[in-house]
Amino acid sequence: MNRHLEAGERIVRIEALHGGITAEMRRLILGTRKGRTRDLVLRTFVDPFHAERAEDWLSREAGALTLLVGTGVPAPGLVAADASATQCEYPSLLMTHLAGRTVLDDEGLETRVPLLARQLVAIHALRPAERPREYVALTTADTVVTPEGADAAAWAAAIDMIRRPTPPYEGRFLHRDFQSGNVLFDVSPPSPAAARITGVVDWAATSWGPADLDVAHCSTNLALLHGPAWGLRFAEAYEEAGGVLAAAANERLYWRVRDGLACSEEVRLVAQPWREAGRPELTTRVVEKRLDAYVTALLDVLG
Repeated sequence: MNRHLEAGERIVRIEALHGGITAEMRRLILGTRKGRTRDLVLRTFVDPFHAERAEDWLSREAGALTLLVGTGVPAPGLVAADASATQCEYPSLLMTHLAGRTVLDDEGLETRVPLLARQLVAIHALRPAERPREYVALTTADTVVTPEGADAAAWAAAIDMIRRPTPPYEGRFLHRDFQSGNVLFDVSPPSPAAARITGVVDWAATSWGPADLDVAHCSTNLALLHGPAWGLRFAEAYEEAGGVLAAAANERLYWRVRDGLACSEEVRLVAQPWREAGRPELTTRVVEKRLDAYVTALLDVLG
């Protein structure tokens, strides 16, 4: 760690950053002999299940952060990575700290959604010289967890849908976990309308695949955080920002249903960080009900 600091720097304070699911995040405040400070962020995979997979994730994140330099996409700068834990106790990545914070509140959402859409269009416009690996589907028809009390007919239809062959698509550079928890905003109270994006973080799942997949993932998260209507709205905002989705309605529906069903397997995992981040009303049951309503709405609107 010390060899990656500038001359005379030392760690003066460490702060835990909350909201992550797979890794522990810490903000390192560094001090110099002249009294100045700068911040870095340390991402560490401690949990044994995730640590076993961390080498691939951190290698991809390090590659993505290197690729993003100079692109205009606001991402952290890579300082160092030890994906295989040869020097650190656990697989780790050290990066620069970005200003801003995640915003999960309902207030100001009508301003933030277009900003999210424009940022995702900019990410999809990147054409790297070396493509990241092809996307990996996060669920199968046999692993979907139908929420208690869900519309059984709608879920059966949705599950049947993802049994079909994958639609053809034009590949794009994907973040693969683009959603409100991985986007930093500068929100100047008391005017949420003046919000702007200051950073996009967590590039460990960077992939190559259909733009619809990133749009679907953000849509699902918005539906669970703020209600199904906002999940339906995001795809419209993406197109309004110049993004291009699959031409056929059934292909768009496929990707959005696939991501919604993928979230069925991890409702408890995503709901807990949201509650810790200031949304105590988002119990597992509330999020399950929103997911059911969203999947049903997709079939009603796009089916």
